[in-house]
Amino acid sequence: MRHVIDQAAAWQSDGVRFALATVVHTAGSAPHPVGTSMLVAADGRVVGSVSGGCVEAAVCALAEEVLAGAGPARETYGVSDDDAFAVGLTCGGTIEVTVREMTAQAPLGRVAAAVAARAPVALVTPLDGDGGVLVVDGAGPAGSLGDPRLDRAAADAAAGLLPCGESGVVRVGEAAPGPDCAPERDVFVRCFGAPPRLLVFGAVDFARPLVRIGALLGYRTTVCDARPAFATRERFPEADEVVAHWPHRWLAAHENLVDATTAVCVLTHDARFDVPLLAVALRGRAGYVGAMGSRRTHEDRLARLREAGLDAAALDRLRSPIGLDLGGRGPEETAVSIAAEIVAARRGGSGRPLGELTGPVHAAARNF
Repeated sequence: MRHVIDQAAAWQSDGVRFALATVVHTAGSAPHPVGTSMLVAADGRVVGSVSGGCVEAAVCALAEEVLAGAGPARETYGVSDDDAFAVGLTCGGTIEVTVREMTAQAPLGRVAAAVAARAPVALVTPLDGDGGVLVVDGAGPAGSLGDPRLDRAAADAAAGLLPCGESGVVRVGEAAPGPDCAPERDVFVRCFGAPPRLLVFGAVDFARPLVRIGALLGYRTTVCDARPAFATRERFPEADEVVAHWPHRWLAAHENLVDATTAVCVLTHDARFDVPLLAVALRGRAGYVGAMGSRRTHEDRLARLREAGLDAAALDRLRSPIGLDLGGRGPEETAVSIAAEIVAARRGGSGRPLGELTGPVHAAARNF
């Protein structure tokens, strides 16, 4: 989504007229989650996607109507006997999309700046009908939905969603409003939360592709190793942070950075580093803790961790040997298997081939 917001801010700055199409609801095997957006410019340029190609042509046609003066629109695209091939959404799911023109008054540059700084920010728009755009971040609200009372109610709702980074439709206001309360209205809150963290301990060859994949998946990546010759920016140019420090001491000192979205990968497979580090990580809040090594190394590591006082519940959290069984070899393929396990753990996936399963390909969203 970042490239869409960046382009929206650039077009707005250049005076390009464009509409923003956003997925506000999904059901069944929808290809993209709620909040996915696409831009359609008046000159025909398109950035982003709402369905992976299934209904883009129909959404573009709707955006052209909006830009021609029809006003904001809201449309549902799904599969039935009548429309399966008309719009091409053959995946079996349903998506609901809103389309509205983004005017010069919408503070999109503020959203783009916050996203670039990896700071939480929310973009709020009315679900139906006219209205402006409200942006909510740590500095407070900017822009307006057209009613100061609605702005206050929507800002409060967005502030409540920002810590968890969830996007969705929220009903704000009052059914029987008084002079200080906004009339009841549905708004869509698109949250850009702080990115999850990938903490990679051990500046080894396997860490380099893992950091690259982590950055591609949207993680804020840190590489930490006690050996200054290995923990260098030259070796890890894609990392957000490279630290030369004893891993367990660094993690203990930065416990405030770790939450349920954090993935901890221990790649040193050296008991001097692994055991004290894992003792800290497994007692902490990280949603994923994995460690590299052979099965023999794993058994020895478990014994050492028991001696360090970790109980069965803590040890059950350890994913070791790290990664899914892909049959891969070498740093790059190993990094893919580790990243795959992180995604499966975070989203609730089974790690099995989709061809062996039944039910929707795109399950309901879930985060660890």
